[in-house]
Amino acid sequence: MWKRRKEDTPIDTPSDPPQLPGAGLGKTQAPPPPAALTPRVTRAEASIGKSVLIKGQLYSEEDLHLDGHIEGTLELPKSRLTVGKSGKVLAGIRAREVDIQGTVQGNIEAVEKITIRSAANLVGDLKSATIAIEDGAYFKGSIDIVRPAPAKTPPPPAPKPAAPEPPKPAGQPVQKPLPGGPKS
Repeated sequence: MWKRRKEDTPIDTPSDPPQLPGAGLGKTQAPPPPAALTPRVTRAEASIGKSVLIKGQLYSEEDLHLDGHIEGTLELPKSRLTVGKSGKVLAGIRAREVDIQGTVQGNIEAVEKITIRSAANLVGDLKSATIAIEDGAYFKGSIDIVRPAPAKTPPPPAPKPAAPEPPKPAGQPVQKPLPGGPKS
């Protein structure tokens, strides 16, 4: 009754190409590699835009990209702080890692690394294990390279005291060896 159009008819596509007899002898097909089973870990990053002004104390446990203005203190003990090209900071900074591209006036303390990019303007003292200053960056202040504390080795065990002599029974005379004693 109704006539099917070409677009409505299903097209049969073979899932495997036909194998000719004798074709592929000596060739083994490797199974496709399994998909990566390890989940990709990405750190969350907060962002402060150009038009934002913050006065006071800022604490974060996630990475922070700053393009706005901050006055006060910044604490990111386990995270990375990036001061963007339009970022301006009048604050003391404590973080795991600091990357400066904008303007900072204040002391910086980083556990791992401080990087001062070529467009950066920094006035303050730096304290970190690694410090990198690119050509063209402006920096005025002091640098303190901090080495991680070496792992303490446990002290050697104390020598054991000599075994005490067994107590003498009371009431028995103590015999002292005679001079010249028994000869062997």
